[in-house]
Amino acid sequence: MRSARKGRSIEGKRKAAPAGRARKGTPALKQLKARALAASLGSPTTLSSAVTRLGFVQADPIRSPARAQDLILRHRVVGYRVGDLERAFRRLELEEDFLYAYGFMPREITRLLHPRLDPQGAPHRPTGLAAEVLAFVRERGITHPQELATMFGKERAVNNWGGFSKATTRALQNLHFYGLLRVAHRRDGIRLYEPATTSQESASIEERQQRVLLLVLRLLAPLPKRSLGPTLALLARGAPQLRRDMPKALEALLRAGAVESAHIDGETWLWPSEMPTLETSSASNKLRFLAPFDPIVWDRRRFAHLWGWEYRFEAYTPTRKRRRGYYAMPLLFGDEVIGWVNLSRPDGRLHVDAGFIRTPPKGEVFRRAFDAEVARFERFMVARA
Repeated sequence: MRSARKGRSIEGKRKAAPAGRARKGTPALKQLKARALAASLGSPTTLSSAVTRLGFVQADPIRSPARAQDLILRHRVVGYRVGDLERAFRRLELEEDFLYAYGFMPREITRLLHPRLDPQGAPHRPTGLAAEVLAFVRERGITHPQELATMFGKERAVNNWGGFSKATTRALQNLHFYGLLRVAHRRDGIRLYEPATTSQESASIEERQQRVLLLVLRLLAPLPKRSLGPTLALLARGAPQLRRDMPKALEALLRAGAVESAHIDGETWLWPSEMPTLETSSASNKLRFLAPFDPIVWDRRRFAHLWGWEYRFEAYTPTRKRRRGYYAMPLLFGDEVIGWVNLSRPDGRLHVDAGFIRTPPKGEVFRRAFDAEVARFERFMVARA
């Protein structure tokens, strides 16, 4: 399908579904989908309430045409515009840190993750360039990475992705990881750092484990039990001291009734008992473009099981090997993920390239829903002054 309304192009095509689990949904599977959507989306609210409710919003530097954190929040915050999270960061007293990935979170969540010990199990004590950078930031206050490059030079070091970054930038990131610095705010997407204040979490390590586990389950619920292990393995970065004995933490939560489980459609599923019930959720014909890192999409095993096809993030896949596009965003229509879109603004206008797993929906209901989502996205992309 193609439309040029308001200078916008929309191209639709059908692509064969890959080998996978595409099948008609059973009643139990439909209930799982409804639970997943009710738990993650809910009614749009304020930015503060949305971040608190989620507990963690994954960040990503790719802007296609907006960053992941903005794409996630636009579905959960009334009238959200691109960049609103960064503008409200200090006012809402948020933090940037690692959980199972890097992102934004309320300060009380960060306290659960610290202190992080060094690989020898001792408090981290920076040396060399890192110690000099820490002293500089403590004296200067809020510091832009460019100030450090000017002060200490532009020597390069290998970063986490195998490429190169300035050694001073790596020092900042390392000091931030160990809780000696924090992100004060961002300027044009670049993190500015300041000294962190020491704030010890009074809860026991067992209580902290349970609270982190509940956070992860709440974000990704209902979650296949087979997905929980790989997800918690990623906590080796965000909460290494909490990773051990997580199976015991899960058993304790199940015994206490804080987490429920059920064997449905060949999988054991886990979710917090506080999840919204199906009666409080409402099915609709609303259409949404979901970010690749949206909680609804994040666990690929769950995604394939619930919606019958395998989604892959292909931004780092060689162009010739991509099947759906550089930044394909799953397309949710009602309670079904029926395809994907790639969005771009090469000439300042929003271009939408849509693909579908099966035959594209026909009829006025889908057309109106699609056009409404495109219009919402165009408003979202207009940053506040």
